[in-house]
Amino acid sequence: MPYEAPPELANLTLAQIAEQVKQRKLPPVEEWSPQKTGDSLMRIAADGSWFHDGGQINRPAMVRAFAGLLMRDAQGQHWLVTPFEKLTIEVEDAPLIATDVSEVQGGLGFRINTDELVLAGPDNPIAARGNSETPALYLTVRRGLEARLNRSTYQQLADIALSHDDDWAVTSQGARFSLLPA
Repeated sequence: MPYEAPPELANLTLAQIAEQVKQRKLPPVEEWSPQKTGDSLMRIAADGSWFHDGGQINRPAMVRAFAGLLMRDAQGQHWLVTPFEKLTIEVEDAPLIATDVSEVQGGLGFRINTDELVLAGPDNPIAARGNSETPALYLTVRRGLEARLNRSTYQQLADIALSHDDDWAVTSQGARFSLLPA
């Protein structure tokens, strides 16, 4: 049975997805240069669960708020950044999880576990990592952050790829992405 995206994603046009992405007001983390650094005592598990000082953060609104302050530097370190401090955060794999995908008008719109929408394309590429035994797909989101595709989203994307050709690749906004690890 072919995959059908949920109505909140499937009923949007490419332009509507792009507009929602544009309207998302994120804190200007890139503009802040706090002098104080430290450890947040936070960890993001491989399944996307957030923890602080050993206890799980169960409120989705808190996770969304913290995710808006998150960035990854060129060395791969993840940080929570405010105007006053920059705190390390441990990330086991990727800090975000892609939970749905929809193919719309030549674009691939992804829903992230923080209820954000991301359009794959030249600015938000899809990367295949791992090996043939344990492949993994990642979507670049922003500020060096990636979202790992969960199992069902990986399958949805594979179905989209195979519906067009048998080369295990997808195209979004003119950019082509292989779903096979190199």
